[in-house]
Amino acid sequence: MGQLVDGVWKDEWYDTDAQGGEFVRDTARHRNWITMDGAPGVTGEGGFRAESGRYHLYVSYACPWAHRTLIFRALKGLADHIGVSVVHPDMLSEGWEFRTDFPGTTGDLLFAEPFLRGIYLRHDPRTSGRVTVPVLWDRARDRIVSNESVDIIRMFNSAFDAITGNHDDYWPEALRDRIDALNARIYDTVNNGVYKAGFATTQVAYDRAVAPLFDSLDWIEGLLGTHRYLAGDRITEADWRLFTTICRFDSVYHTHFKCNRRRIVDYPNLWGWARELYQWPGVAATVRPDHYVRHYYYSHDTINPHRIIPIGPDEDWTAPHGRG
Repeated sequence: MGQLVDGVWKDEWYDTDAQGGEFVRDTARHRNWITMDGAPGVTGEGGFRAESGRYHLYVSYACPWAHRTLIFRALKGLADHIGVSVVHPDMLSEGWEFRTDFPGTTGDLLFAEPFLRGIYLRHDPRTSGRVTVPVLWDRARDRIVSNESVDIIRMFNSAFDAITGNHDDYWPEALRDRIDALNARIYDTVNNGVYKAGFATTQVAYDRAVAPLFDSLDWIEGLLGTHRYLAGDRITEADWRLFTTICRFDSVYHTHFKCNRRRIVDYPNLWGWARELYQWPGVAATVRPDHYVRHYYYSHDTINPHRIIPIGPDEDWTAPHGRG
């Protein structure tokens, strides 16, 4: 996971030594919003009006943050309106690459760039920061709209409704406070918690991350024992944001990131909920274990220096979920 410094590529891993062994995630630097009429969103500048064919999404099937955007693209009927380019699962010294020698990869369908950093440099030749997915690109203005997955899924949730006729709402106003509170705890202790445990380089940093992770999984198991979804009887953004971590947990995070107190299949309510979401129309096609297993075990040579890819658990995600 390298970065750009004033437009120059640096193959540099996260400096955990400077943080006492803790992994600290960088913040997204591109925070504009697509809106129905092009008015400014809650951050960034205006001028990004919702239009069919105008925007293009760059993703990795391996990345849980990019996976969120693919799910919302499917849920909201945006496949015919927003194109997608898929990087190779290996993220090595050159960062994300547009190789096409792995099933499901596409290359860069807009510019034939060899590396994802080329998209960031098209936006700004002197840009600095981590080169991450997802990236939402504006073909009309030839620039990045956003590289923050949370913002992108909220754009997809409502900005294109007049174009698609799909008015499903996964961030309903009446539940926003509840959803945002769920997201805050789940992001810190689960979505990012697995990374804080997995990328820790001291025992203290690992212990500080892994205990809250399993406290939160126990808490979620309890929530799902009293109602069907995280915020109640209606599926929301909070469920989909958690799902992309949960579907990677047993095959990757449990072993590779040392999050091995329990597996997801050991939580009856959470395992049933996960299978229900996997079986939701359009979602299974966005779940690519071949990409995320390959990516984590092969790319993270600081954790897995011999790049041996384990056989993984035998779990049936298509089995009846028993949740009605």
